[in-house]
Amino acid sequence: MTGVTRAPLLPVYRLGLVAWFALTTLQLIWHAWLAPPVDMPMWLVLIISVVPLLLPLGALRDVRRALLWVGTLSLFYFCHGVSEAWSAPATRVMAIVEIVLTLVLIGALGAGVKRKSPEPAAPQ
Repeated sequence: MTGVTRAPLLPVYRLGLVAWFALTTLQLIWHAWLAPPVDMPMWLVLIISVVPLLLPLGALRDVRRALLWVGTLSLFYFCHGVSEAWSAPATRVMAIVEIVLTLVLIGALGAGVKRKSPEPAAPQ
């Protein structure tokens, strides 16, 4: 055994994981049940909306890396949520939930970043 110890998962990363799971669940519920697509096959809409959120599962061994991928992807879901909230009154509530979840994801990722402490000034 190599004796590798894993750092405990920060609560903010747990919040990010919950937001990721909730965003994925929202996409499934939204596009398969609450507002199924009219002009496109449902399977295609689900592939477009859910599969990108599942791709970072491959990096889940490193939660920070997985959340970085999801945070980057969530920018597209944020844009989708804003456009839906603005243009489709029937799905406005789901779009606002999508916006909030993406903001929580991005916030959790940003809050978990370790910042360097400033170096003391060199004596003159």
